Amino acid sequence: MHYLRRMVFCLLIITGAAASSAVAGEDDILTVLTRVYQTVKDNDAGKVADYIPALQKADPKNYGIVLATVDGDLYKQGDTGVEFAIESISKVFTLALALEDSGEDVILKNVGAYQTGLPFNSIIAADIRAIPLQNPLVNAGAIITTSYIQGTDSDNKWCRTLDFISLFAGRKLVVMKDVCESEMATNQHNRALSWQAKSSGLLQGDPDDAVVRYTKACSVGITCEDLAKMGVILANYGVDPLSGKHIISADKVEFILSMMLISGLYDSSGPWLLKVGVPGKSGVGGGILAVVPGKFALAVFSPPLDEFGNSVRGVQTAELLAGELGLHLLKSH
Repeated sequence: MHYLRRMVFCLLIITGAAASSAVAGEDDILTVLTRVYQTVKDNDAGKVADYIPALQKADPKNYGIVLATVDGDLYKQGDTGVEFAIESISKVFTLALALEDSGEDVILKNVGAYQTGLPFNSIIAADIRAIPLQNPLVNAGAIITTSYIQGTDSDNKWCRTLDFISLFAGRKLVVMKDVCESEMATNQHNRALSWQAKSSGLLQGDPDDAVVRYTKACSVGITCEDLAKMGVILANYGVDPLSGKHIISADKVEFILSMMLISGLYDSSGPWLLKVGVPGKSGVGGGILAVVPGKFALAVFSPPLDEFGNSVRGVQTAELLAGELGLHLLKSH
């Protein structure tokens, strides 16, 4: 596993070098972003998430793109300041904190690193046998991962989680109360996943507490600009290019980006890898994050989702930019 991840990370670094040759300067980036934005903005395919009632309020016309470079530059198009629920993109950052607290071996032993081939909330994929056939970016795996965040009590664990996610954003983030209440009222399936994991001996502590903290993390409000700033810390190997702060170690970034390649777009992670070719993560709030190590992070926000729960405009934007900028990690140059 370690050897394979090292190979993946080397390829990701090569991707960064490829992007460097493709993105020549500020004018070029703005030209490309503008062209892609104009191409995608009238795509009205997809449907705003409705299984979480509060998410139905999202404006399907909202669409924003932000590209944040490791040099600290931001390039924007569209609705980049609209707040939305981070949803499953939070799993990237709760994983980061769990790795800091409990270590890589604990996560691999109790969660796994497997593409389930089933929907993100599948109870079948969570029916653990000899090994955990899941990963930290599907619901069952993320709830287990959340249980390995340390603290003196539940409130302390949650405060540490929110502070850590906020550290990536560079500002104090808050939970969207209406989203959290809506999710808590409809999360019976996730509670079942948590108790199943507990019965298998994989989840640490109280299953219901893990679900509550997981749900709060998914309900954190961010903007497209926040998301790009969060992602560029991963692109910069754990260092915030704006503040210079070392947020997380490079080896943990390697682990996180590898997981994003495995299952960042759930059961459409295969097509994403084929067409975009860089680590990505989506959320049903309409956000998508893509990371090009050593170069930049791309954040897209657009609420209408495809059948897999990924932003339609977000996926199309990433695919077009991957072609324009030559991002695919296996692309020959």
